[in-house]
Amino acid sequence: MLPLGRRGSLTGAARITAADWLARLGEISTEAAGQPGTEEALAVLTRAARDLLGDRNAGARAGALMESERDYRVSGVFLIAPDRRHNVLVANQGFPPEQRRLSIPIAWNNPGQVVAKERFVLLENTDDHGEFRQFLKTSKMGSSIYFPIFAGGEMIGQIVAASQARWTYSKADVGPLSSIAGLAAVVWDKTGGAEWWASDHPAADAWYAEELA
Repeated sequence: MLPLGRRGSLTGAARITAADWLARLGEISTEAAGQPGTEEALAVLTRAARDLLGDRNAGARAGALMESERDYRVSGVFLIAPDRRHNVLVANQGFPPEQRRLSIPIAWNNPGQVVAKERFVLLENTDDHGEFRQFLKTSKMGSSIYFPIFAGGEMIGQIVAASQARWTYSKADVGPLSSIAGLAAVVWDKTGGAEWWASDHPAADAWYAEELA
């Protein structure tokens, strides 16, 4: 394994280098392949997105964190519900336990934009985007990136990474996150994701965002 620094990121540069990212992809793929099911394998990918992407030093930048905010990150996959009514959180890293199956109406906000346009969305500083809405129960995030996942010729969901520190994510993260999304598609096919999702949804403990509107 390559050396890890704070929050699991590679030691050294503020961002993971292309060479180190390529080396990590093999490790991530092997670990995901060894998991017993779809969500467990996807969780390997969301941990990688949380721990390896973004600027490790973003929190030290002037204005990146307001008073009482802290530099932390979350990640997850929003799958499109079989009835296409919601984007539903699975394999999350850092969300509260009660939001295990956070369900957002499919047209809402940035996840909805990804579904509508089937392309990534990057918010380097969420303060600059009036359409941004915080669904994480614990706090507002300052930077986020969303990338669609395609399997079987259609979009099945999106992988998301977010940080409370503004300017954590930039165009430099688009390529690495797209490679994770590609691995997610392979995981989906290998583990019978469609069958698992049909049996898992809707969850009894689903957290519906429209109930909080």
